Amino acid sequence: MRSSSNTVDTRRALVVGASGIAGSALVGRLAEEGWDVVGLSRNPLRRRDVRHVSADLTSEEDLRGALAGVSPTHVFYTAWSRRNTEQENIDTNAGMLRNVLASLSGKPVKHVALMTGLKHYLGPFEAYAAGEMPDTPFRESEPRLPTPNFYYAQEDELWAAAARQGFGWSVHRAHTVIGHAVGNAMNMGLTLAVQASICKELGQPFIFPGSETQWNSLTDMTDSGLLADHMIWAATADNAGDEAYNIVNGDVFRWRRMWPALADYFGVEPVGYANEPRPLEQQMRGMEGVWADIAARHGLAEPDVARVASWWHTDGDLGRNLEVVTDMSKSRLAGFTGYRRTEDSFLQLFDRYRADGLIPAAS
Repeated sequence: MRSSSNTVDTRRALVVGASGIAGSALVGRLAEEGWDVVGLSRNPLRRRDVRHVSADLTSEEDLRGALAGVSPTHVFYTAWSRRNTEQENIDTNAGMLRNVLASLSGKPVKHVALMTGLKHYLGPFEAYAAGEMPDTPFRESEPRLPTPNFYYAQEDELWAAAARQGFGWSVHRAHTVIGHAVGNAMNMGLTLAVQASICKELGQPFIFPGSETQWNSLTDMTDSGLLADHMIWAATADNAGDEAYNIVNGDVFRWRRMWPALADYFGVEPVGYANEPRPLEQQMRGMEGVWADIAARHGLAEPDVARVASWWHTDGDLGRNLEVVTDMSKSRLAGFTGYRRTEDSFLQLFDRYRADGLIPAAS
């Protein structure tokens, strides 16, 4: 499905947000495929085969300086910055994307792939799942919700820059992404691994934090490796560009079945929904010292629990009182056939966390 005009020798990628969950998976996949890769992120990349640059995304001037010697053919944008209000999210995140694209004006950019998410259908944090939602499974043809949303603002910036600068584009609407990253604000995989590890150490049960709806309803997720494959596919395949696509693993599951599977991996007792949600922000309150002790005794790489667990975000995902299932037909019909089984994605990720010393080894 690769375009003959985009041979590997001419492909030069700029990955914005390269140290995050999606960005690090993209960097790895692109490097494996022989691309010339530049990663733009705050944190240095631990790869010798990828050039790293750092810049303030809120400053076009700073970006122009940092990217002066970078001439990408393809841009993969996965960065975001959380702010206190949605208007601030819009101003900051749309502005960062606008600055990146403006700093690349005049360069040989053929395609820009933008990662967003299902808040496109569910609404922003401050109006999350409020009001009438589209019916499931979510389809790309759904109209925008009548509320400000930084994903909408980012799309508008992307389309405007594409018209001015003459590049193709794609938008990738992922569900909760599970993958390998540290210090990420939205990392359910590592968050649940840390929760289970703390429960194991303290001899406590592994308690599902979310709603009855999430416990019993069908849902889906997005593996970061599959997301990387999807973004590269849309950026390089014939007739796949200039479209917005959903991207999820392709399977569906219920947490009432998944939770015991995750508990079994860690050797803890699974406890499901009972009477009311039990959010992680309450369950894990005051566990900073416990995690620091676990990290010291097991020689873990990160003793700061705030760097490995995002309790608030996992609470938001698992606390929803509506079914969230995503339609992948548009991608399938366009030629994308990638698939992951979500249980495998979780367990393989946990194996990698253990190998990297982010959570304790099996005992």
